Amino acid sequence: MPVEITKRDYSLVGKDTKAAEERGLADAQWYACNISRSRLKELMQRKDGPAIRDTLIWFAALVITGTLGYMTWGTWWAILPFAAYGVLYGSPSDSRWHECGHRTAFKTVWMNDVVYEIASFMVLRESVPWRWSHTRHHTDTIIVGRDPEIAVPRPPDLLGIALAFFSLKNGPKEIGKMVMHCFGRLNPAEATYIPDVERHKVYRNARIYILIHASVIACAIATRSFLPLMYIGLPSFYGAWLMVVFGLTQHAGLAEDVLDHRLNCRTIYMNPVFRFLYWEMNYHVEHHMFPMVPYHALGSLHRELKDDMPKPYNGLLEAYREIIPALLKQVKDPTYHVQRQLPRAIQPVTTHAPAAMATA
Repeated sequence: MPVEITKRDYSLVGKDTKAAEERGLADAQWYACNISRSRLKELMQRKDGPAIRDTLIWFAALVITGTLGYMTWGTWWAILPFAAYGVLYGSPSDSRWHECGHRTAFKTVWMNDVVYEIASFMVLRESVPWRWSHTRHHTDTIIVGRDPEIAVPRPPDLLGIALAFFSLKNGPKEIGKMVMHCFGRLNPAEATYIPDVERHKVYRNARIYILIHASVIACAIATRSFLPLMYIGLPSFYGAWLMVVFGLTQHAGLAEDVLDHRLNCRTIYMNPVFRFLYWEMNYHVEHHMFPMVPYHALGSLHRELKDDMPKPYNGLLEAYREIIPALLKQVKDPTYHVQRQLPRAIQPVTTHAPAAMATA
């Protein structure tokens, strides 16, 4: 007998929001692997050095590829440097936005905030709403009706996923939100997690974002050239595909409404280039379990916890061999999900880092 396809309410103001609260899934206590307090404290130490190095390499790569694009503009050769520039602009900005939003990438707070603002603009995410959205994502990870960042609701929107590779669904939606914020308004979901005292920043930043984009468009019109848009604006679309390749591995196809990150997150072994571009977010179970551990220490954290973790995936291909069939099954049966195999249970300890992001 075919399974009847019913859609859950993934909004933050619907019936599943109330159901999550009634079931004790909102702001709940999550499972934590056993790790000593002293070792966790050591791993949580922040440093400026690794992030400064990685940020300078990233910006240098953008300058080099952007310069080559300018030098070859008007020829077919320009495709190659702009393809590289676009990926560097539209994909690693996601992981930089993410880590600097947690304020763990750098030890110096203002460095986190500067890179966070730049990366937020590049990835078309307004810095203030997304900071609070991501706080909720960590507090209620993949809890339906509570988590505003569930990328693949069930049944999956396969066309929407395909469009996401060039930000053709979320990009226009985010621009629409920017315009709405320019007029001093929030949508109902945002109103549930953005504090009143932060809302003036939302409206101010939206106006700055729109002004920058309008200035670039005006420059393109004045010069009668798409070249300015190839540097700012369009890379958020044509360079977004690698962000999606990485991002789908985090939670897609896994369990909803569970209080154990080992069941709704994936850890994947990646090569050094991918780990640099992704800023070690391939250790995603570890990151969600202890979000205050900086990206450069996640590999060490993984080695501490691996005996109490599901088997990591050996590369992107292995992960997608699971994800693609799972999403296809969920189209027909939204109740289906991948069941991760857990090792021998270890009692959680009280050294669990706060689920919420750092705010200072």
